[in-house]
Amino acid sequence: MATETGSVIGSPAEPAARRIDPIDLLGRFAPVLFLIVLAVVFSIQEPNFATERNFWFLLRQNFIYGILAVGMTFVILTGGIDLSVGSVVAFAGLVAAAVAKGDNWRDVGNPDSGGVAVLWGAMAGIGVGVLAGLIHGFAIAKLKVPAFVVTLGGLAAWRGAAQVLSEGTPINRFSEDYRFWGSEFIWRAPVPVIIFALFVIVGYLVLRYTTYGRSIYAVGGNPEAARLSGLNTTGLIMSVYVISGFCAGLCGYMLTSRLGSAEVTAGMGYELTVIAAVVIGGTSLFGGEGSVLGTLVGTLLIGTLNSGLAINNVNPYYQPIIIGVIVVLSVYLDQLAKRRKRG
Repeated sequence: MATETGSVIGSPAEPAARRIDPIDLLGRFAPVLFLIVLAVVFSIQEPNFATERNFWFLLRQNFIYGILAVGMTFVILTGGIDLSVGSVVAFAGLVAAAVAKGDNWRDVGNPDSGGVAVLWGAMAGIGVGVLAGLIHGFAIAKLKVPAFVVTLGGLAAWRGAAQVLSEGTPINRFSEDYRFWGSEFIWRAPVPVIIFALFVIVGYLVLRYTTYGRSIYAVGGNPEAARLSGLNTTGLIMSVYVISGFCAGLCGYMLTSRLGSAEVTAGMGYELTVIAAVVIGGTSLFGGEGSVLGTLVGTLLIGTLNSGLAINNVNPYYQPIIIGVIVVLSVYLDQLAKRRKRG
């Protein structure tokens, strides 16, 4: 039945036009836009910046941060934090080098034998990382010790373990087999960059398309609701620290492979850069929101920033200041967008 104005009685009202929130859009796309702007500006200032060679170089310089950031994304999505990754990298790298070299690993002139010895070394480094993650996860999920405290303690403890093992002496001189995974190429692509890409792909698929991934988001969004819905929140929280430890253990081996030396100072300060990459990429420090693709953008943004500043001969001491400011701004935009959504 129609009224005199021609409208149909009982028909649903047309939905109001969806308002575009500029703050929300800025929070979502600011990292990508900032990355594009940086790349354009640095390319104008230095034409060689936009070359394929520099692109591969940038990725080779930042693959360690990228792999660690993938693992950190899982941790931060649950509302946790892992401050120990740099120290675990150092200790795992020393263990990997020592196992690969065998009984005479303290002999500087004794290289590893290559082949299976390299496999054992890599597995030993990964095992150290997984063990560290398991210890951290148990203390956080089972003993209910705050993640900040546990991993801050791990930062000191694993660095101390590296000092005890190495006695302050680096382990170097490795075979070509050992160096392959951190410094060689397959066609034009560096091997470590390929491994980094695999981590990004697998991390994205797990979080996006698996029940485990959806459970991670649920735990980060509301742990108590996730527990009441039947999820094993304790096991899930432990698992993300194991993932982070796995990434740190592998990176410990790959860093020694890339540099040709395992040192107690390896990984120093990596925590800030890795956490910054994750947060700048849009993952909320309060859990429940974020993605591995965002982390990839955050890693590339930091790498591009550092590379561009170096090309322009900017004092390297300014780089952590700039990264710190970007992190604080990213968290502010995230909180501002959430407050606006709540009205």
